[in-house]
Amino acid sequence: MAKLVYDKNGRLLFTREMKREYTLLMPQMLPVTFTMMKKVFELYGYKIEMLVTTHRGIVETGLKYVHNDTCYPALLVIGQLLEAINSGKYDKRKIALLISQTGGGCRASNYIHLLRKALEKAGLPYIPVVSVNLSGLERNPGFGLPLPVIRRLAVGMIYGDLIVWLVNQCKPYERAIGASDALAALWIDRLVELFGAGRGLRKKEMRRHMEDIAADFTKIELESGRCKPRVGIVGEIYVKYAPLGNNGLEQFLLDEGCEPVVPGLTDFMIFKINNRAVDVDLYRGNRLKKLVASVFQKYIEGLQREMIEAVKTQPQFRPMGSFSDLQRFIRGYLGYGNKMGEGWLLTAEMLELIHTGTNNIVCTQPFGCLPNHVVGKGMIRRLKDDYPHSNIVAIDYDPGATKINQENRIKLMIANASVER
Repeated sequence: MAKLVYDKNGRLLFTREMKREYTLLMPQMLPVTFTMMKKVFELYGYKIEMLVTTHRGIVETGLKYVHNDTCYPALLVIGQLLEAINSGKYDKRKIALLISQTGGGCRASNYIHLLRKALEKAGLPYIPVVSVNLSGLERNPGFGLPLPVIRRLAVGMIYGDLIVWLVNQCKPYERAIGASDALAALWIDRLVELFGAGRGLRKKEMRRHMEDIAADFTKIELESGRCKPRVGIVGEIYVKYAPLGNNGLEQFLLDEGCEPVVPGLTDFMIFKINNRAVDVDLYRGNRLKKLVASVFQKYIEGLQREMIEAVKTQPQFRPMGSFSDLQRFIRGYLGYGNKMGEGWLLTAEMLELIHTGTNNIVCTQPFGCLPNHVVGKGMIRRLKDDYPHSNIVAIDYDPGATKINQENRIKLMIANASVER
């Protein structure tokens, strides 16, 4: 059994010995993209188990170990991890918990501390918590993000966004149920195999593979007369993407005869990088920091352009927008310094959806995330004034909200949904 090692501040470390012996439990947010990220970590010797549970007991467990005025995504993630630990499926002495840590003024910076507090309360202080961050917030001898891993994770994010974008345009119309998901799973395995061989990472290679992915999705047999109403999903990042966080919102929309339109993770990643450069412009600071952020932003935006052009090779698919489009749409509404939560990006995503013919929008609002209430629900009146044809509903997600009330409000929105092709 691995020896427990602590740093000078008393934090339990994840050691190299633990990397060989322990299984890392990882919460899920975006099913396709996180599956790819999990497989990338496994290429580097980590044993990862991604949690996909969604039952109500997770909320009850979260309420038991997290104060009920804590934000809903934190409560869910911690509840899911604690529920998994106590499920009997794992050896409690040979597991660790993997969780992202962003830095800045968001609850995602504090998840890790709330989780450790919950483990103490549950009598499990010997379970290490591993931070996934690019800010140097916490380091562990047995876990790291060297450049090759970061590159594969970034490229995997781009591929993941492409696959999800195509799945959402095929799944509502597929003749053989499950064909889109099966093709997505096939491409995830192919891409990770390529990553393991050091391939599929250069821009030219990516463009070729992304065109192949788009071409493959055209082979899925679809119903004729594709005319279902498109419904966009925006909001706080976890509740927007995670089936656990939004009570399976995408599947609900599919069941209601709609085509879900979900903005990708790439824009959010560029947004977070761009914030570093904007901070220097607004508040002064290290110009080298701005230069590094600008170079990294340019690299990711270049990959995003390749993805957009790859989709355009298949006229039956709508291409996604670019980060520069979002920056253009938000002018006159919010400043680039508005960055807490999803900041100006959330409003910009609603504007992009409206400008590209998706006038029906569900804005997901988690309890305990005031910034996103401001840039989400708080901007809806302005958007409806400027775009009277927009059809936007804000849905609150919290421990006391019932799924049936949420779905009934969405059904009312769908009843007024416009169909645009």
